[in-house]
Amino acid sequence: MLRSCIAQASRPLASSSRAELHVSAICLAKRQASKRTVSKLQAKVDRKHTKDANRLYVVLGSEYNKEDKWIGCDLQKTVLTPDDVYSEDAKPQVLRLPEGELKIPSHLNFGIEGGEEKKLLFEVLPTLTVERGVTTFDEDTVERAKAAMDEELQKANMFARLADLRNANAKGLAYESRRRIIVAFSTPQQPNDTGRPEVQAALLTFRIRNLWSHLLKFRKDVANRRALRQLVHDRAKVLHYLNRLDRDRYEAILPRLGLDKGSVEGELVI
Repeated sequence: MLRSCIAQASRPLASSSRAELHVSAICLAKRQASKRTVSKLQAKVDRKHTKDANRLYVVLGSEYNKEDKWIGCDLQKTVLTPDDVYSEDAKPQVLRLPEGELKIPSHLNFGIEGGEEKKLLFEVLPTLTVERGVTTFDEDTVERAKAAMDEELQKANMFARLADLRNANAKGLAYESRRRIIVAFSTPQQPNDTGRPEVQAALLTFRIRNLWSHLLKFRKDVANRRALRQLVHDRAKVLHYLNRLDRDRYEAILPRLGLDKGSVEGELVI
């Protein structure tokens, strides 16, 4: 009787110890497996970061997350950004005339940024208008000419405020940037040569960067993502053509656009 009681009392104790041992082993194995899984995922992430750091990005034409070549290149200096237009450093140009002051904004719209256009509109045209209005000469001619010149100066100041680039929208800024790009990347012999490969590559790079900035804000815009790939392909074709046409011109245009040679040569398959 005593033997049977001892056997019954020892049986649940042994089974409970085996259960505790079994559960602890399973928990330990799960923890080790989770550690191995985390270490594999971390190693995969580290490999991806290393690969991204060493690869060249074909969209921006430089190394991944590096803008060293873009900052300070000719295209970056040519393109107008809202910060350039609305900055406090963009002070108007003041022309001191005998009749008064004429304030011309630092950036003008409608393609009148050049010196010849500004001189024609704000200096020559008011004087010609006053001279055209004076048809007779008498004792009141000087007074009428002075009053007419004051009126023309007021009109010139009003036109300068209307032609200020700060009144333009995003399309106006893009238009002015394209106009400046065409002038900057053309030759002095042909200042508006839009068919020049350098001009085409610069315009495509400008559009690519604008679209890339848009896609960073709207990542689900699938249609524009496809358009971005098409623009990158078009730029590669233009640069490939320029490379076959003139190797020196091809190597000279890449730093002006902030592009790396390895990022554009491998993105096109003919």
